[in-house]
Amino acid sequence: MSTMKRLLLLFTMALTLTRVNAQSVQITREHLIALTPDWKGERFPDGRPKVPDNIIKRMKAVSVEEAWATLSNAGYRYQIAEDWQMINPDSVLVGRAVTATFMPGRPDVWKAVDSIGRKEGRRAQNVWAVEMLVKGDVYVADQFGAKKNGPTIGDNVGNAIYARTGNGIVYDGALRDLEGLKEIGGFTSYYTSYDPSYHNPGMGASRDLTTMIVGINQPTRIRTVTVMPGDVVLGKMGVVVFIPPHLAERIVTTSEIVRLRDMFGHQRLREGKYTAGQIDTRWADEIEKDFSKWLNDHLNELPVPKETIQQFLKDRTW
Repeated sequence: MSTMKRLLLLFTMALTLTRVNAQSVQITREHLIALTPDWKGERFPDGRPKVPDNIIKRMKAVSVEEAWATLSNAGYRYQIAEDWQMINPDSVLVGRAVTATFMPGRPDVWKAVDSIGRKEGRRAQNVWAVEMLVKGDVYVADQFGAKKNGPTIGDNVGNAIYARTGNGIVYDGALRDLEGLKEIGGFTSYYTSYDPSYHNPGMGASRDLTTMIVGINQPTRIRTVTVMPGDVVLGKMGVVVFIPPHLAERIVTTSEIVRLRDMFGHQRLREGKYTAGQIDTRWADEIEKDFSKWLNDHLNELPVPKETIQQFLKDRTW
């Protein structure tokens, strides 16, 4: 092979590698759609599933146990992540996941990724995914638990995230500027640890490169959960549930019916109409009929969308 042909081959390989690397940081629309085939609804321009706003709003009232039960029955048994520190622990975090995956810094890979980003007009890697966020999103980042020289989020980036989303974060790594982050109203967040240091955004003899971004809206891992972009994030009671988009409405509706059954059961127990043994087991037909009548009689008074109740009654056999 001549020298010229060898150079041309190397040049072609370099171009191909650059295109592969570019695609490996931010997922393509086609790839993301292929990885989320069970979602049949609306999508964002980049292909991310867009669960409707009313489902997101109603999800806030879903308990962790209710979400877990429906997920488990559907075969999704590893969707809950635990062991978090929290900002605003008394609030609920709900939104659509935008995922970011970081890895320990390696100079040659960092340089290749950063070069691709600069050609696209991007600057510091820690905000590449942040700049894509929209209202209702939750920034979900696998920071591989990095602590010293690891934080990619402080109060400046935190304010930027909140301004874009109105939400907090799920962040498997160390945060810095916790006092400033806690001053952001509504920034309900789950994180692994705190450290006053910060990640090093560049390279050089005096820099200790510790993190680099390798994936945006790719499948990522948070604790023992595989998280997909567009998953509905439900954070409460110190744990985070990641709900596949195609199961979100089922979980909300199931939760609302369970809530109504609890309201009915508690009321009838207070009235002395049924015993605890009758309510705390599979209901007899007479109780089910009583429940259906109770729903009809209180259709406009119950804290659940009327459409949910009407559909439930329509599907009943009595």
